[in-house]
Amino acid sequence: MARRINEQQLLQLLEAAIFASEKPLSIAELQDSVLQAFELSKKRIQTALSSLQQDYAGRGIQLTETASGYRFQTRADLSDYLALLWPERSPRYSRAVLETLALIAYRQPITRGEIEEVRGVTVSTQIMRTLLDRNWVKVVGHKEVPGRPGLYATTAQFLDYFGLKDLSQLPALTEFSDKPDFFNPVVMTEENTINE
Repeated sequence: MARRINEQQLLQLLEAAIFASEKPLSIAELQDSVLQAFELSKKRIQTALSSLQQDYAGRGIQLTETASGYRFQTRADLSDYLALLWPERSPRYSRAVLETLALIAYRQPITRGEIEEVRGVTVSTQIMRTLLDRNWVKVVGHKEVPGRPGLYATTAQFLDYFGLKDLSQLPALTEFSDKPDFFNPVVMTEENTINE
């Protein structure tokens, strides 16, 4: 028999679960774990999560929804100050790694050869290994051409790491290289070009 839970208890339980979790929690994961003893609709849980998001608006931490679910995170505008708490620096990624990641994010699915064509240089195995090891990209299939090269795309962990719910939240591209289709595989027309 399902137990009852009032709104205040639900808010407290959701807040505690998300705070204690090492990873973002989806509504389904919440229902299958800490909320399994209660008969709660997804709508009621979503309403409670929205209420928590409003409660944390304007504070130093926020409840955000990423691709994998909900998590607490510090406000981006406080990151420079908070970095002083940890003398060790986070890993720095080379320009080549970041360019490769950007191409995958904006043009996925994309082959290594297509990345090399846009960048004009060979993509080293180490660059791809770094992205695969971080679980930011994965092979999602193979292109039906000779050699059947792997098609790379970003993962939910990529979205989580960068605090995105989905790819539509990627920043708009405002600068292009000398190639008109640098990140956009569609044919450029007057309607869809971005002024440099």
